[in-house]
Amino acid sequence: MRLDILNRGYSPGTKLLFALIRLFSRHPVPDAAKLVFYRPAFYGAQAKEFTHEAMRGPSAWPVADRELMAAYVSKVNESAFCIGAHTATAAQAYQDSAKVQAVLADLESAPIGDALRATLRMLGELTREGKVSAQDMRDVLSAGVSPQQVKDALAVCAAFNTTDRLADAFGFEVLSPEGFEAGAKYLLKRGYR
Repeated sequence: MRLDILNRGYSPGTKLLFALIRLFSRHPVPDAAKLVFYRPAFYGAQAKEFTHEAMRGPSAWPVADRELMAAYVSKVNESAFCIGAHTATAAQAYQDSAKVQAVLADLESAPIGDALRATLRMLGELTREGKVSAQDMRDVLSAGVSPQQVKDALAVCAAFNTTDRLADAFGFEVLSPEGFEAGAKYLLKRGYR
């Protein structure tokens, strides 16, 4: 059930911004953007900053890998909007849609390195079970992932476990493929701010 709150309650300046986005992109404003502009002091400002840092801040993980992590966590959570958004963004970042689709279809046979595979496996476990074991962490580290990379991946996981749940709770509208592609271009150019 879609919550109507995403369609109202914005300042005149935000309404103007949304109109400009629709005009220039020729696509509706994604519900994810509407959510961060609704009561920004309560949620939006902090969410944008945290997500931007997780997805675009300094990290040994390239942007494409972090977008794939977001898509993978969203797939585990079965969040249709976030799967679409971050699959499109990861595919554009890698310039390889087949690679992204392969990971989402079957992590174990996908054409990715051992470090990323072990990290995605751990993020999937954390998302499904709400915890990881010491052995899970040893497996990730033994695959060549640094402790800082683990922290960075956990930040992506936290951001998208939150966003996925909000997307489903608010009933985010799933965009057309063209809408997801336009959103992906924006995210790769501007980030999450």
